[in-house]
Amino acid sequence: MTTAVQTQSKQRPWWLTLITGIMALIVGGILLWAPLLRTKADVYLVLVQILGIYWLVEGIFEIIAIFVDRTMWGWKLFLGIISIAAGTYILSYPVVSAIALPKIFALVLGIWGLMYGVSLLIMAFSGGGWGAGILGVLGIIFGIALMVNYYKVGVGLSMVWTAAVFGVIGGIGLIFQAFRQRSA
Repeated sequence: MTTAVQTQSKQRPWWLTLITGIMALIVGGILLWAPLLRTKADVYLVLVQILGIYWLVEGIFEIIAIFVDRTMWGWKLFLGIISIAAGTYILSYPVVSAIALPKIFALVLGIWGLMYGVSLLIMAFSGGGWGAGILGVLGIIFGIALMVNYYKVGVGLSMVWTAAVFGVIGGIGLIFQAFRQRSA
């Protein structure tokens, strides 16, 4: 009989989970203390650039995960391509993403959060562990909140604190899960 930790270690290497957790913790920490920056415009621009980097790296990790575990490979490939495309676009045009398209940006972020949350929740129920389940639920809540409120002015800025808390909690959960995987 295999445990959930053993099943998850087959799905995704512990070091990949650790790196993802560290990234989420760093993003969450920066977002929590972002008001220390000079202006709100700086905060928003930093948020957009960090999000672009996070999506780019997370998309690469999703595609790497296909080579480690081929289950749900289509879903991983889809999420990886979408994340890489979104991250690349945001890093290429951070000002356009931050200023010209805030409503669409919030909607895309909501859709991505919902899809990513559902995939993590499916992974958790497939034996992926409680860390993936917590992040999945948080991603679904965050995604739905953004999709429901994307048309409101400033919704991206108002969600900074929520995203920061989710990043810190999810990052700590993933780091803890990575060390549990490694010791198993």
